Amino acid sequence: MAAPNLLAPTSIYGKTTTTLVTTAATATSILSNAASSGKVLKINALYVANVDGTSGLEVTVNYYPQAALAGTAVPIISTASVPADATLVVIDKEAYVYLEEDRSIGITVGASGFASGEIQVVCSYEEIS
Repeated sequence: MAAPNLLAPTSIYGKTTTTLVTTAATATSILSNAASSGKVLKINALYVANVDGTSGLEVTVNYYPQAALAGTAVPIISTASVPADATLVVIDKEAYVYLEEDRSIGITVGASGFASGEIQVVCSYEEIS
């Protein structure tokens, strides 16, 4: 099934998901839209929080041309520094991203100074069908 016509959707649901990054140097899925889902996901906000109280960390958020982090990644942000106890706004309502069928978004954290759980992600989106 093809993604819906945005001028005449059947339904629009507001959703929020959270992701806890547990490994460094390996992509962690934030959001994935399966092939033939019949949906488009409009990402309105994506926040990356560094809950480490002492060390800044580097993050890369990538757009993938296939679901489940498959295909060649294209960076939305690349090796951006997130200071200790700070939050980085990656996507906001003024610069949203559509996630069509068979597409995904993932995050990779640099290994230097990273411990499991120090990077947390909040993603707010609309599921349109």
